[in-house]
Amino acid sequence: MTNPLLAPWTGPFELPPFDAITPGHFRPAFDAALRAHEDEIAAIAGAADEPTFANTIAALERSGEALRRVSAVFFNLAGADTNDALQAIERDMAPILARHRNAMLMNAALFTRIDALWQKRDALGLDPEQSRVLDRYHTMFVRAGAALDEPAKKRLAEIGERLAVLGTAFAQNVLADEKAFTLHLTSEDELAGLPDFVRAAARQAAADRGLDGWVVTLARSSIEPFLQFSARRDLRERAFKAWIERGNNGGETDNKAIVAETIALRAERAKLLGYPSFAHFRLADSMAATPEAVRELLTAVWEPARAKAMAERDALQAEANAEGANFTLAPWDWRYYAEKVRKARYDLDEAEIKPYFQLDRIIEAAFHTAHRLFGLTFVPLSGIPLYHPDVRAWDVRRADGTHVGVFLGDYFARASKRSGAWMSSFRTQERLAGDIRPVVVNVMNFSKAAPGEPNLLSFDDARTLFHEFGHALHGLLSDVTYPLIAGTNVARDFVELPSQLYEHWLDQPEILARFAVHHETGQPIPRPLLDRLLAARNFNQGFATVEYLASALVDLDFHLGDGTVPDVLAFERDALARIGMPDEIVMRHRTTHFAHVFSGDGYSSAYYSYMWSEVMDADAFAAFEEAGDIFDPATAERLYRNIYSAGYRRDPAAAYVAFRGRLPATDALLRKRGLVAAPAGDS
Repeated sequence: MTNPLLAPWTGPFELPPFDAITPGHFRPAFDAALRAHEDEIAAIAGAADEPTFANTIAALERSGEALRRVSAVFFNLAGADTNDALQAIERDMAPILARHRNAMLMNAALFTRIDALWQKRDALGLDPEQSRVLDRYHTMFVRAGAALDEPAKKRLAEIGERLAVLGTAFAQNVLADEKAFTLHLTSEDELAGLPDFVRAAARQAAADRGLDGWVVTLARSSIEPFLQFSARRDLRERAFKAWIERGNNGGETDNKAIVAETIALRAERAKLLGYPSFAHFRLADSMAATPEAVRELLTAVWEPARAKAMAERDALQAEANAEGANFTLAPWDWRYYAEKVRKARYDLDEAEIKPYFQLDRIIEAAFHTAHRLFGLTFVPLSGIPLYHPDVRAWDVRRADGTHVGVFLGDYFARASKRSGAWMSSFRTQERLAGDIRPVVVNVMNFSKAAPGEPNLLSFDDARTLFHEFGHALHGLLSDVTYPLIAGTNVARDFVELPSQLYEHWLDQPEILARFAVHHETGQPIPRPLLDRLLAARNFNQGFATVEYLASALVDLDFHLGDGTVPDVLAFERDALARIGMPDEIVMRHRTTHFAHVFSGDGYSSAYYSYMWSEVMDADAFAAFEEAGDIFDPATAERLYRNIYSAGYRRDPAAAYVAFRGRLPATDALLRKRGLVAAPAGDS
């Protein structure tokens, strides 16, 4: 109990004692927590009493509390503030944790008890939430192989352990390649075309690394502005190639062999469980249900998206030709000339826009929206230990002052953080073990300004902040009894609905006029500039949709086969050729750094989920528009009750229908992205 990970957390809001935790505490804490959980599982599985919901399902939900606590702290730090010691522990623990999970899910005595309850579920007198939890446990055990014979279980366990090792190595390799590359600029000539805000961010990145001059990193918030503005085509090419070749540089950090083995093992796992492919297995427990349904959605959007991207390409090539270019547009040219065309077409200059998007004001905008929709307030917390000096904390309260949870914001890029943006939890909501309040974190990778300077965001950065805060609200507002179905523990192709829906409020003039204020003058964004900004929302959407869809379709293709992929990049190239991928556009996530899919099973065969959810979010926001008020109380209450607070209490389709009254169609998505013309009278 001297280990701070295992001792009671008695600080404010029972937050983890970050100031007392060192890497050396994790392995002993994991060992103790695993032993405790093994004992709890053995007691449940070996109970002499007839199985009941209370002594089996509820007991399983209560078990493993220490392991959940230790894992939550460790894996949050491993993603957001890692170091060599944590990475070594992560590599060691990956197969151990997989082995432990497999042992539980394939425990024959335990499954016998669960299956007995499931077989007579209609006679147990369970409430709807209990019925849902029982069904989810039964599904989880069956999909893990609990109903198979012992040789199949043994092989599935081996596959699970190996996949855990591979996923950890994949993620660490990508991070290593990201850390290894910097574009160090030392002369004014190398800065040609870069506006002041890009130069300032690059200078701070250099200072953070103890270098003179300016540094561009592979963090999206660093490299994308560089590609957007740098007039040095040679430097754009160098930076772009480093960005897309992460995990594909040979040596110890190369991910091609990891991808090939991962695909083979997933296919073998699916066949052992009776599915024709891993995609069939993965999607059987999703809203989409089948690979055919996924492909139907993706291909329905692909053709109009590709057609629009081709028109965009022609406009960019014309712009380059007008400047006297003697080259055909390449992928590292797209963002540069797109910015020029956008400026000409909409009279928009990113240097004019960015001073109005201050990080702190956009955080306020996200909080204000949550207050208007759900009655939440966010009270800053100070003087509490957090895992990094950049992290900020808020006490989230309801309108009556009751505590909802704690929200942490970790906004800036650093070498110890993996790329991207995400939401995670240090503690999830539940009522089974008392009124357990959530601790939720948003992790971003925005460029950090120099001391004393404002942290300015692009409009896309602001959208990312709103997106991840939508996930955070899904965790904070959870109101269920059982942790298995709390918060974001829902179907993968439903989990993006709350986040993508939340983005819509950022686009509203009411929000932008109030919170997009100039960092020097305090004046709101001028209405003409705001109108031009909103008018340009769908600019370059062909490009954005194509780079996303290409990733989703390649992901699906990898997992529909028999698992034999002798040449990963050749497979990627052939898959893109089949759909007519434009030469000037690259997948949003190329295979060797596609962490969504290969650093774990999270989005494997399921990267389509963003678009599946977008079909719903485009339709869901229309409910507020139809009500004539983007904060309509009745619509917000239905949204809270059926989506944000409901966890996995019911089938996702049923939850959506309860909110909206019907299921959506793809029309709203195509109009939202500007891929088809809106009907007359629509906006």
